[in-house]
This record gives sequence, structure tokens and C-alpha cells, in this order.
Amino acid sequence: MVSKGGNGSTDQFGGDGQQTGSFTENALRVLENRYLKKDTGGTVDETPRQLFQRVADHVAGAEKDPEAWKGAFFDMMWSRKFMPNSPTLMNAGRPLGMLSACFVLPLEDSIADIMETARQIALVQRAGGGTGVDLSKLRPRGSIVQSSGGTTEGPLSFLRMLSSVTDAIQQGAFRRGANMGTMRIDHPDVLSFIRLKEDLTRVTNYNLSCTVPDAFMEQVKSDRDALHVVVSPHDGKRAYVRKADDSADYEAFGTPVDAADYWTVGDVFELIVRKAWESGEPGLIFLDRINEVNPTPNVGPMTSTNPCGEQPLLPYEACNLGSLNLAAFYKPDAPKTAALEDRIDWEGLERTVRTAIRFLDDVVEANNYPTPEIDRMCRANRKIGLGVMGWADLLFQLGVRYDGEDALALARRMGSFIREQAWDEDSRLADEKGVFAYWEGSRWDTVLGRKMRNAHCVTIAPTGTISIIAGCSGGIEPIFSLVFKRQVMRDSSGKAQIMFEANPVFLAALQADGMTPEQIETVKEYACERGTIDGCPIELSSEIRRVFRSARDVGPEWHVKMQAAWQEYTDAAVSKTINFPPEATVEEVETAYLLAYATGCKGITVYRDGSRQNQPMALESKKKASADTAAAGEDPAAAQEREQAEILDMLLDG
Repeated sequence: MVSKGGNGSTDQFGGDGQQTGSFTENALRVLENRYLKKDTGGTVDETPRQLFQRVADHVAGAEKDPEAWKGAFFDMMWSRKFMPNSPTLMNAGRPLGMLSACFVLPLEDSIADIMETARQIALVQRAGGGTGVDLSKLRPRGSIVQSSGGTTEGPLSFLRMLSSVTDAIQQGAFRRGANMGTMRIDHPDVLSFIRLKEDLTRVTNYNLSCTVPDAFMEQVKSDRDALHVVVSPHDGKRAYVRKADDSADYEAFGTPVDAADYWTVGDVFELIVRKAWESGEPGLIFLDRINEVNPTPNVGPMTSTNPCGEQPLLPYEACNLGSLNLAAFYKPDAPKTAALEDRIDWEGLERTVRTAIRFLDDVVEANNYPTPEIDRMCRANRKIGLGVMGWADLLFQLGVRYDGEDALALARRMGSFIREQAWDEDSRLADEKGVFAYWEGSRWDTVLGRKMRNAHCVTIAPTGTISIIAGCSGGIEPIFSLVFKRQVMRDSSGKAQIMFEANPVFLAALQADGMTPEQIETVKEYACERGTIDGCPIELSSEIRRVFRSARDVGPEWHVKMQAAWQEYTDAAVSKTINFPPEATVEEVETAYLLAYATGCKGITVYRDGSRQNQPMALESKKKASADTAAAGEDPAAAQEREQAEILDMLLDG
């Protein structure tokens, strides 16, 4: 039977709704395990209300008149209309005091610089942040090291070293390190980089993406048979890449060669697609598109992103993130026959956007950055990222199917509204507090002619635990399943925490249709096992079947179209996983990659259900795998400990 826990509200940590805010059971478990203060014996000694008051008080302390803003900051979190990212909830008003989730660090081509980056990664991750590094400046394997006369092992050996740094750092209480490693498509070692996740036990806490220029994608579209050209980063020499051993042939470049012996553009792209089909990696980052709208080209180009890809950053930059719960702005009393726009609380959304922008701006000031270099860059560029969650829930409430033109149109309408209000409030803050230090010469100055307090305002990050706390669906994703089990953390003894979740809007719809408790339980069992209600033996209304679509029901092209719709009005980028069913083909993944480029996305990440063990969200039928493991003589808990799901925390909270 499916557990009935995890959906009804409960009153713990004080015994009344004023203490819990009617949080769900799962939300309270997350708060207790990850966020609430504990005494030296590990006993929780903070209520949820005290947590949000602690955060509001600390962040408002950056204001000239803190008392004027403490209440507003508290109210928007307590009402779950807005949640800051995990480090802010964890660390505000506490000794570490580091409030940012995502960073990008430089990686230069010297041992001293590489070790300095390793040190900075350790300091960032100790405080709960994730890091991105670009490997493209490191000389390829086999290059001569003049100081020693030896040869280098190349960027991937250093990536493994950096990964071991993360292995040694335990973040907060239960948050392990997450990282992004990027490499230019024209780096001589790119083939080895693309193949790296063939062995999932290596660099287990790094997401991987290839950064590709428009020229490469245009060749993929029109000239796949062209030989792929790589460039050595330390001397600029060009080469073709041998198929026999993936090595760069500098002598062959520009001479007649047998094309069958060398990698073509099409070969490289098809390898990326196949490896993504196998493991979800590497993703693609469309680097030219990112730098076309780089808000501060006067400071430098962007070469990498944070761990989930939604936040391109300059070296030593961080971005302070938070998310609006769109489901909280549904007007339940509006007539069902009213136009979609009339069923959304636009005034409430505007108030919350403006308060959230001020909150995130204050986070920049209240933050205790982990190193002086990061501190200087963050206070000079002041990047903040207001995103959204609860999108799938809002569509359920409105009776709009995720994979339809109405949903895309509403995404553009809401995205436009949020960015308009965010920019306007940020300009007001610039008048009140001054523009960011690098404003002169930025795109805001030279192209848009607009004063801004922060270098950009809108980023759509993934939301894991903060969406559980808010009681809503994650990010802009369709719901994984209407009923599912989620692996989210380990308790104090190291045991994996499994949570069953059923979507409350779906349950309410079943009840409104007059179903008996027994029928509802059967539907829940079916949804948890199959990931869809399609084919459910219990008769469901056509409206329920039309509206309540899960990720498994949504075709990959609609995933991409939804990402593209939100990207139109997002300053940075959009974190969106393009989900595929287990039976998806390599060709379908290729179609999604090409569509992402064609529709204006800044990057793409795919995931084929079941292509990795211990994925963060799983269907009930996956329990068979644990039973099979036990039958083979290996304890499932030990196996789970041994094979830690590297994507577990990487998918959470940007």
C-alpha cells in the first residue's frame, strides 16, 4: 500500500498552526533534518517560525531601517509565497553566514592556480555552496611541461582531483557538494570529457556540460561531414582528432587526410547525444547565446555555470537565488469560467516580486562570502536570481494541461510580468541605494540605458527541498508523478530518507469527482507504480485525464518548448530537465538537443528515466530492484551507501 503520510498538514514543533504554519509532514521532516537549529546533542531547538524569523531578521539587517522590512520578509516566507535558496535558510543568523548557493571559480593553467581553485572549492562547499569550473584553459594530456620536461595528464586528471576535494567536504548537516565541469567543444581532450561518465564511479559529484559556439551547432545542422577542429589552449595550434585513440593530430591539420580516420562534427555531436541518452551527461551550454546578453562584458566573458546550469557566472561570482511559489497566487474563489488571467492574483504577485527583489538585494550585503576574491566580485556585480516554482501546481489549479499552447502562452505572460516588476523594483533600488559598481560600461548602461542596483534579477533555478517546504511542485517542471517516492537526504545515522508524496490538487480533484477512499487509494497505487494515470483501471473523468499530466505523459518537445517560453523573459538561464521515458531512442534525444538550440534556450540537460540507479525521485515499482539486490546477497542499504546517487543534491536548490 502507498503510505498516506506526507500530504496532510501536521502541528509539530510547538503544537499549533502558529508554530508550523500548517506545513506538510514531509516539509517538517525536511526542516528538522536539514534546516532547524539543533543543540549540541542533536536535538532540534528551533521551530519553523523561529527559523523564518531568524532569516528575516538577519537579511533585513542590511537595511537602514531593519524594523521596516523584517515583517514583510517574514510574511512572504511564512506564507510560502517565496523561499530563498537552501544556504540562506541554513546559514542566515548563524556562524557560517554564507547565503549563496552557486559559484563559478577560475581554473588557470598552472599547478599553483589549480590548487588555489581547489582551496576555494573547499571553502565554498564547507558552507553549503556549489561550484562551477571551466576546464578549457588547461593544456591537453601529453603536453610538455617545460619546468620539468615531463608531460601533463590533462584536464580530466585535475577534475578527478577537484572531485576528491568535494568528497572530503561534508556540506552543512546533510548536503553534499555539487559541481559543474565544463569544457569547450574545441578542446583537444573533449572526446575523453564526453566519455567521462561511462564510469559513474568517477567524478561522482560533477555535472558535465560541453560549451558549444553557434558555429558548431550550425555545422551540425548543415555540414556534419566537416572534420572537427580542436585548438590547443596554451599555444593555439589546431588539429584534427584521430578516431583510433581520440588524440589530436596537429601535423595533419590543413593537409589532405582520409576523413574516415578522424572525428567529424557529426560524429562528435552524435557521441554527445548517445552519452546523454546513456547517463544524462554531458549537457550542452550554448556559449555564444549566453555572452550575447552577458550583462557585464566590460568585466569579462562567461565560460561556465553553476552546478545546475541556470546561472552563467564570471570567475569568483556568486548568485543569490530565491523562488516564487506560483501556486500561491491562484485565486480559488474566481469563477472556473473566468479567463485564465482573471484567476491569478497579479497584485499579490507584484507585491511579492518587489519584496523578494529587495530581500535578495539585501542578501548580497548580509552575506558572509567564503573568500575575499568572491566577496569583492559579488559586491561589485551584485547578481541576484528570482525564479519560480509551483508551475505545474498552478496549471493543475487552472485546469491547463502542461503540454499545450495555453500553458506556453501563460508561461510567457507570467515570465514577462515577473521580469517587468523585478527590473522596475531593481531600478528603484538603484535610485535609493546606488547602481552596482560595474554598471558603467555594462549592457544596462550601453544598450538598455537603465540604472540597475544588481547586474541581473531573474534566474529560474531548480527547487528541491525548498519546494517541499513550500508544499508545491519543483521549478517549472511537470510533476514527476502524481504519487511518487522521493530520496532527499540522510538522517543523523546516515540512513537514506524516503518520502512518499501525492499531489494535493490531484487528490482534491479525485475527491471532488465523488470517488470513494478505496477508489482513490487504487488510483494512487497505480500512479505511484506507473508514473501516470493513463490506463488506470478506475474510471476517471476526461477532465482529470486531460489536466493531470506527469513528466512521463509530456513529450520531450514540450519540455523544450516550455524551457524556451520561460527563457524569453529570464535574465540568466533556466534549469529544466528534459525528461524521457526508459524506452526513448537516441534519435529522440538528438531531436531535443537540436530543438533547444533552435528555440533560443541557453543550454539543455536531458534525463532518461531509469538510466541511473538511485535517482532522486522514483516510482514504487523500483522497489523490485532493491529486492533483487538483496536476493543477490548484497544488503540494499549498503548498496545504496556504496552507490551514492551523485545527482541527489545536484538537483536541489540551484
